[in-house]
Amino acid sequence: MLICVRTTSSFLSASSRLLVLWPGQTLILSTTAFIGEPIMSGKKRKATSSAGSQEPDAKQPKVASEKEEKPKKAAGWLQSLVKQQRADKKEMKFNKKRQRYITDTEKIKQGCKGVLYWMLRDQRVQDNWALIRAQQLAAKENLPLHVCFCLVVPKSELSTLRHYGFMLKGLEEIAKECKHLNIQFHLLHGAAGDVLPGFVSDRGFGAVVTDFSPLREPLQWLKDIEKSLPKDVPLIQVDAHNIVPCWVASPKQEYSARTIRGKITNALSEFLTDFPPVEKHPHTAASSAKPVDWDKTLASLQVDKAVGEPQWAKPGAEAGMNMLESFIDVRLKLFSTQRNNPNVAALSQLSPWLRFGHVSAQRVALQVQRCGKSASQSIPPFIEELVVRRELTDNFCFYNKNYDRVEGAYEWAQKTLKDHAKDKREHLYTREQLEKAKTHDKLWNAAQYQMVSEGKMHGFLRMYWAKKILEWTTSPEEALSIALYLNDRYELDGQDPNGFVGCMWSICGIHDQGWAERPVFGKIRYMNYKGCLRKFNVAEFERKYCPKKA
Repeated sequence: MLICVRTTSSFLSASSRLLVLWPGQTLILSTTAFIGEPIMSGKKRKATSSAGSQEPDAKQPKVASEKEEKPKKAAGWLQSLVKQQRADKKEMKFNKKRQRYITDTEKIKQGCKGVLYWMLRDQRVQDNWALIRAQQLAAKENLPLHVCFCLVVPKSELSTLRHYGFMLKGLEEIAKECKHLNIQFHLLHGAAGDVLPGFVSDRGFGAVVTDFSPLREPLQWLKDIEKSLPKDVPLIQVDAHNIVPCWVASPKQEYSARTIRGKITNALSEFLTDFPPVEKHPHTAASSAKPVDWDKTLASLQVDKAVGEPQWAKPGAEAGMNMLESFIDVRLKLFSTQRNNPNVAALSQLSPWLRFGHVSAQRVALQVQRCGKSASQSIPPFIEELVVRRELTDNFCFYNKNYDRVEGAYEWAQKTLKDHAKDKREHLYTREQLEKAKTHDKLWNAAQYQMVSEGKMHGFLRMYWAKKILEWTTSPEEALSIALYLNDRYELDGQDPNGFVGCMWSICGIHDQGWAERPVFGKIRYMNYKGCLRKFNVAEFERKYCPKKA
């Protein structure tokens, strides 16, 4: 999970709001009554035991007796259920508020040879509003449907086998599904702004539909394509990533979860709906897409193979749905009480599949609500993270062009960081030392080692991890740069709005409030080792992940 979305019982308050999830069903979603909502409790607590002993908060939940256990469901039950749900909703209409026209032209070019979906962020076939819209437009005009993905590998330390292997194997699954559905899948090589306009012209496509990303590079691609597309070909963007489209949820940067929560929850009755299926397309293309040798393509990529693919995360929509199924069956019931304990498997573990768009957050929300009733106490905090907190990160990146720079922080935060930039640091580490987990802090080293080796880090520890980088480097700017480098290089869900906002929250106080002033941090929220001791069994985590030589 992600730094920016970890919650604790401090979110719960006496006030509450009815959250309509779909017509006819409601739940209670907790709200808070102050600006800069905490992602963790700000109250000080007295430690009750030593680092090596089991903390009260870290107790493992009791295992139900055999008599209490319900009959186990057959593996794959969720995919079968969801397939039936889609079939039952074939007539589900597309909400046009999900789309916006990038070009002045809105009508499909007459006499064209097909409609193209330029797949970008939402790399899946089903539960994809952008592809659903493209198929509807193509079917209405009796045209073939095509999908393309533009593969580009920047020369960067962030281009790793971990990310590109996961992505390409997911795309291979998409290509196979498209073939089964009579949809042509094209893998183009190069930046979209360079290769897509020519591809559209050469193939004679009459409309281009794409999905939505708030990050600056995809937004620049969008501008480049808008300028280069034939003037009579419309470019349509569909927000297939957020449940409530980013431009519908708010027309401006929101200060915190408190200010966007009501706007999102009030719109869920309209947008948190079922999906119609992407079906076998009735109109066949005159020419087929060029076959892709996926193994050869992956082997040819100029990526850093030292950052390898983790064993725990299998790419693709099917694997993502299997992870969701296991969350509903096993971990959801623990989420409400154990989600801040890194030693307990209580999280969804869905962030890589959400980041690459292999699984729709809207689908996750629907199924957790429908199938997780036996763990009802976990549903409100999970929906808070999945919907409100996650969509808040897209809001920040879309409306703040400095989303990855100290200049993007609030004025109070920039001032307090500047005021304390020259404060004496007890420990100073270089980027290389931090990357190799060579610090005096065994917990931090363990968290870093887990990230490097497994491509993930528990959400509670991501906050601690990033805040210590601020404490141990020469300036806030250096701290943010190092935190983003490490996050984006090693986290499987890196290079995503959640990661940018998570680091900005930890180091620059985004979506938070000012706290008691102290050296180095100023008024930025502080976290320390003793606070972790009160949350979970630190020694247990250190034993599991801390490098042996340390």
